[in-house]
Amino acid sequence: MKKLKVAILGSGNIGTDLLVKALRSPYLECTFFIGRNLLSPGMTKASGLGVRISSLGIEAIEKEPESCDLVFDATSAMDHKRHWQILDKLGKTVIDMTPSKIGRMCIPAINLEECLVDRHVNMVTCGGQASIPLAYLIGKTQGPVEYIEVVSSIASRSSGPATRLNIDEYVETTEEGLRFFSGCERAKTILIQNPAVPCVDMQTTVFVRIKSPDLEALAVEAERMVGKIKTYVPGYRLVAPPLVENGRLMIMIKVQGLGDYLPKYAGNLDIINCAAIAMAEGYARRFAEVSA
Repeated sequence: MKKLKVAILGSGNIGTDLLVKALRSPYLECTFFIGRNLLSPGMTKASGLGVRISSLGIEAIEKEPESCDLVFDATSAMDHKRHWQILDKLGKTVIDMTPSKIGRMCIPAINLEECLVDRHVNMVTCGGQASIPLAYLIGKTQGPVEYIEVVSSIASRSSGPATRLNIDEYVETTEEGLRFFSGCERAKTILIQNPAVPCVDMQTTVFVRIKSPDLEALAVEAERMVGKIKTYVPGYRLVAPPLVENGRLMIMIKVQGLGDYLPKYAGNLDIINCAAIAMAEGYARRFAEVSA
C-alpha cells in the first residue's frame, strides 16, 4: 500500500515525539518537519533522522502544497485557528494536536471510523484521551451522570512551552469533550504538573457522581475499553478498578510512554500522539481504498 504523505507543523515535544512514531508507521511517510528554529532540539532530531525540515512555519506548506496530503498541527490553539484557514483552502486533511476546540473531536476508541469522513479532526487533549473513553463508558452503561471530574498529573519535564501556554484552553477543551461524550452537563478538569524527581508517570483519575453504579458490570466493560485503547496506546493501564468512595464512583489509570523522544514517564505525549497516529493510519487506509 502506498504510504500517506504527512507533514508535522510544530517542532516541540509533541511534534518531535509524533515524528518518531510517524516514521515507524507502515502507513505513513513524513515528508516535512516544520518549525521556526533550525537549531531547536526537535529540528536537530528530525534532520538527524533524514527528514526534510523547514523553519518557515505554515508558509512552507503554502509554498509546496504537493509536499503532503495530511498535516499534524502541533503548534498552539491560537495558531491552529489561522493554520486551518490556510490548510482548508489547500484541501489538506488536518489532525489538530492543540486544544483549539475547532474540528471534530476524535477519541479513536470511541469514534475513529465516524471521524474519517471529516478532513479536520481535533485530538482534544492528553487528559481527554486518557479520561473520555471511561467517561463515555460510564455515561453509556450506568445511566445519567450528575457530575464528572477529571484530575490528571503529568511530569513537569514533559510539559513544553506550548502546553504551558495553553493551560486554559486545555481545561476548557477537556471539559467540553467530557460533556459531549459522557452526556453530563457538569464537568471539571484539573491538570497537575508534578515537579517530582524522579519524574512520575502520567496518572488520571475520573470521579463521577451517579445514583446507582453497578461496579461489577462496569469493571468488565472498563477492562474491555482499556484493552481497546491498548491496541494503539500500549502503556495505558487501569491501576484502580471502579470503586465508590465518599459517594463518588472513581476509576484511576496510568499511562507510560514508549520513550520515543522523552523518557517513558511522558505518557501524556504517548496518549495523544498514539491516538493521532491511529487516526492518521485510518485516513491512510481509507485513501488507499478510495484510490484502489
